[in-house]
Amino acid sequence: MRWDHLRLDGDDPGPAPPLIERRAVARTFDTPEFRGMTFYEVHARTVINKLPEASRMPFRWTINPYRGCSHACSYCFARKSHEYLDLDAGADFDSRIVVKVNAADRVRAELAAPRWRGEHIAMGTNVDCYQRAEGRYRLMPGILAALSDAANPFSILTKGSLILRDLPLLREAAARTRVSTAVSVGSVDRDLWRLVEPGTPPPRRRLEVCAALNEAGVGCSVLMGPVIPYLSDSPAQLEAAVRQIADAGATSVSAITLHLRPGAREWFMAWLREHHPGLVVPYARLYRGGAYAPREYQETISRRVRDLAARYGVGDRAEHRPAPPPPPPARPQQLTIP
Repeated sequence: MRWDHLRLDGDDPGPAPPLIERRAVARTFDTPEFRGMTFYEVHARTVINKLPEASRMPFRWTINPYRGCSHACSYCFARKSHEYLDLDAGADFDSRIVVKVNAADRVRAELAAPRWRGEHIAMGTNVDCYQRAEGRYRLMPGILAALSDAANPFSILTKGSLILRDLPLLREAAARTRVSTAVSVGSVDRDLWRLVEPGTPPPRRRLEVCAALNEAGVGCSVLMGPVIPYLSDSPAQLEAAVRQIADAGATSVSAITLHLRPGAREWFMAWLREHHPGLVVPYARLYRGGAYAPREYQETISRRVRDLAARYGVGDRAEHRPAPPPPPPARPQQLTIP
């Protein structure tokens, strides 16, 4: 149970009891987009989190205003983290979402702390900060404003289209500090999308988001994540995806092969038995070494995507994007006589 950094103001900061016993505010909304979902509103002690030293990620600090994700991607590697909250990594992860309602205030306070050194912060790396809940809770505008005011570099990875709501804030921040965005599009196969990522916008819409961000001067790349063995890894499927990514004006494209960590592995394999039972044995062979496919397979996928990116000129149009606007002028201040 790891609720030590998620508490309501005034709670005893001692050993953390389970979620419901913490008196988190639980809410349900009787609207089509939130039907069947429960939101647990909590106050976080910290929101800017440092990754473990052993992490393989190319960044050290993250912001995750939500835990759990309505995208319901069957392969999501973050599923295991829900078990730390006494929730399951399957249906609970998809439908019981923890909302750090004080996230923006905490970010502003933590950025102002003397110990903070202005390091890059990555968002959307665990669960999507622009999942459907963000449409109601609107945590990201306050977070982006805090990062912009502090001129703190950041990046965002998303499968959502709601990021375009915050385009003015992103442009303002990009005029003050290093800002990068990326959309995740592992495949452009609509039939596969409906089955494996049922809560996300379709791949075409995500590529439209990429195009809109780049046209506005906010650099946006594409992460082909994940490429799913036997389902989206054929040469024709990879080519179709990279061709559309190039058409969207992505600044770059990189591929990551499906990995199946504990929690995600069990949920994905149950999905596979239901929808593609003939692949259960091939998957058992491919992932017999653990969470990752063999290195040779991963390198083959990455090489093919790099070659396709070069063929279709991914990134060639990046230099023609319009520059972001200058930062707004400082507000006039009342002068006082000492």
